[in-house]
Amino acid sequence: MELTGAPTKAGTAKRVAWAVAKTLLRAVSLVLAATLVAFVLVSLSPVDPVQQYVLGADAVSAEQREAIADYWGLDDPPVQRYLNWLGALLRGDMGTSLLYRQPVAAVIAQRFMNTLALMLTAWVFSGLIGFALGCLMGMWQGSWADGILRRLCLALSSVPTFWLGMVFLLVFAVGLGWFPVGFSGPIGMADGDVTLWQRLHHLALPALTLCFVSFAGVALHTRQKLVDVLQTDYVLFARARGAGRWHILKRHGLRNIALPAVTLQFAAFAELFGGSILAENVFSYPGLGSAVAAAGLNSDVPLLLGITLVSTLFVFTGNLVANILTRVVDPRTRVNGA
Repeated sequence: MELTGAPTKAGTAKRVAWAVAKTLLRAVSLVLAATLVAFVLVSLSPVDPVQQYVLGADAVSAEQREAIADYWGLDDPPVQRYLNWLGALLRGDMGTSLLYRQPVAAVIAQRFMNTLALMLTAWVFSGLIGFALGCLMGMWQGSWADGILRRLCLALSSVPTFWLGMVFLLVFAVGLGWFPVGFSGPIGMADGDVTLWQRLHHLALPALTLCFVSFAGVALHTRQKLVDVLQTDYVLFARARGAGRWHILKRHGLRNIALPAVTLQFAAFAELFGGSILAENVFSYPGLGSAVAAAGLNSDVPLLLGITLVSTLFVFTGNLVANILTRVVDPRTRVNGA
């Protein structure tokens, strides 16, 4: 038994090590590709970073402009600037933001929690609402309720985030006055004095916007999966035995549609982060989304690359968790026992 078991354990360890190596390689290649594309795009921008840096100041001489450009390395060739950034990153230095005049790591740390709270709130509620609506549409397939909800989901999946955000802003903030018009706390109040209720009150409308544009995909996918399950032989046999609608959903439906819905929800991190950029700008919410928009408009290369790095790793982690969860919950997805 020992002689037979030893190669099996060694083979398992080897497969795990190879899977970890491939994951790290994908993460590194993804980060390099994303940051390189972001660097090239911002380098091609017509905005002059030196002019943005001295914006609002009095007359700046040519010597001062040259000194500023030399200090930030803006006169170096693009390839050299990107390699310099990579070298500094390997030493743990993400650079200094030209726009905020602070270390990039500090700017990201200040804004990351706001974005994380916004995304997690919208992510949880969009998943729950989408899964519940998908179950309802699937169980009542072909009914008038299914038709209305399906058309609503199709419409919401094609509505731009910024447009829906502006509609919510005009209706619920300006018109009804139920929510504040923006920011993460009352204007003029110190961050340490803002209460939890005030933070949630300011978070509600941006999160509601993200939730409405995100749950449609989960709902439509869950509906189709449930329709496929209800057409299987064992469900037809259960109906012939007199099983009720909710018994079939609980006994046969949920176990088959829950995993695809969770996997899709985890895979939606990239779309959710992209939507948060637009929502944060509409509601002036101080998160990574508004910071990356400001960095792009002002050619703040260090800040843009830093946020690109963090957001890429965040999305990659979400997809990785989805893959791991799928392999753990559903053994059929495992290949060769890996």
